[in-house]
Amino acid sequence: MMEKKKLMVIGEKENFIIRVLLNKLQGARISGFFVPAELMDIATNWDEAFLVAYYLEKDEVIPDEIRTFLIDHLADDHKQVILIGEPVDTSGVMIPRELVYEIMTRPLDYDAFASAVDSYEEKRASGELKKSILIVDDDPQYMNLVREWLKEDYRVSMVTSGLRAMKWLGADNPVDLILLDYEMPVVDGPQVLEMLRSESTTKHIPVIFLTGNDDKDSVMSVMSLHPQGYILKTVSQTELIHKIKTFFLEQK
Repeated sequence: MMEKKKLMVIGEKENFIIRVLLNKLQGARISGFFVPAELMDIATNWDEAFLVAYYLEKDEVIPDEIRTFLIDHLADDHKQVILIGEPVDTSGVMIPRELVYEIMTRPLDYDAFASAVDSYEEKRASGELKKSILIVDDDPQYMNLVREWLKEDYRVSMVTSGLRAMKWLGADNPVDLILLDYEMPVVDGPQVLEMLRSESTTKHIPVIFLTGNDDKDSVMSVMSLHPQGYILKTVSQTELIHKIKTFFLEQK
């Protein structure tokens, strides 16, 4: 597994520090390769990398077209970037913080860099770097189906009631999105949403309702509660994945 690692190092030129860095990585059984800061070169080699490092020379600014490419593709492909450079230069890089794994200053600590890359790969392999979704639904069969659809791209957890959801969240389990069944026995979706919004630790968690009714009155009732959206339970796998991916992209 270790030999399969590939780190893309982007820079204005392959200078002495980058060459030493790549040699140090090779000694740690991490494969790395250099790519010049040209959009075509980055795009051509993108799929070969599981992690990206961007080496900034003094006073260097990442070109807008490259920065836009990185923001779009890091988010889409569940990758992150390590920024290397002087604090005054790295602080001016307008890449969302959630897409930046580490910021490392010069003089570069090569051992710390190799350790960061190794740690990133372990987290990636375990799924820790994926967005977390909690499904709340009283139908285990439907939940398992949705989990199978989403588990490749997201960390998916499941509970069968709103009360169990509150208990699970109260146990300090972070989550990026809740897919909440609108119609459940005992405590229904709207009541669960009310409980979520009454707690300081959960009130900001995005909620998308799952509903089996697509008539106008039902949809209006769902949206009157101001969730982040709703998804019909009859949608296909492709539609569901697209809706959730679009939701996360719009949160950037």
